[in-house]
Amino acid sequence: MKPAPFEYQAPASLEAALDALARHGGDAKLLAGGQSLIPVMNFRLAEPALLIDINKLAELDFIRRDEEGHLRIGAMVRQRRLERDPLVAGMAPLLHEAVPFIAHPQIRNRGTFGGSLAHADPAAELPALAVALGARFRLRRAGGDRWVAAEEFFAGLFATALEPDEMLVEAAIPPSPARTGWAFLEVARRHGDYAQVGVAARVTLDDSGRCREARLVYLSVGDAPVIAREAARLLAGQELSPEAIAAAAEKAAGDEMDPLGDIHATPEFKRHLARVLTRRVLQKAGERARSGANLS
Repeated sequence: MKPAPFEYQAPASLEAALDALARHGGDAKLLAGGQSLIPVMNFRLAEPALLIDINKLAELDFIRRDEEGHLRIGAMVRQRRLERDPLVAGMAPLLHEAVPFIAHPQIRNRGTFGGSLAHADPAAELPALAVALGARFRLRRAGGDRWVAAEEFFAGLFATALEPDEMLVEAAIPPSPARTGWAFLEVARRHGDYAQVGVAARVTLDDSGRCREARLVYLSVGDAPVIAREAARLLAGQELSPEAIAAAAEKAAGDEMDPLGDIHATPEFKRHLARVLTRRVLQKAGERARSGANLS
């Protein structure tokens, strides 16, 4: 199929892009990598009157460390760059480890960091990773901006906190505490397919080697990234023994998600995958935390 007719603009500055967005609001769509938007338009699931191409906005293509030690990533950074950038590998190793799970290199060459976040596909890796990392997003409109925590940004199926005249322009990822380990795993029918279930984990240990804080965030088990808060609470103050890990996995899979079935996996099978993956990521994250492998 072909998209419905639309007007096309390619502004040369962020201000011009925001001005066009302010004037057209809900009738406009932003084109970044286009890996999600163009197929949706071709199927006429979206019929914007105006397509605002933001690929000329070099000011949104950056990765840097700020004076407070946060990793700052611009919305127009290509996913392939996230995969290869040494600053990402050093400051956000969870993100570095997980990006190769996203689709295929051809997709990552074009797909953008901000585009995936704004699209808010519950089966996508970047939204869950942003929540797991405690990221904050800078949303800008003509005349002002605001910051929103990642876990408050994703409002449901393909729904976010973005207003029609706002653009996600960057993310800030805070530095990890000492003795923090991480891990990401997902299961898909084939590499590059959408995951049936995926989970990102971060574990911080105290000086005695017990869990001070844990974070478990799932993709493909709800309408948005799913945070297993109760499972994390079960681990607080505990040694990451096989028994403690199994109890947390059971809590997360049994009580903290409500996955929908599809042609590839029933809800019961998704819960089974969540249990298995949770045990594996917690074990790996714990090992990394104990070995002092936190690179941030």
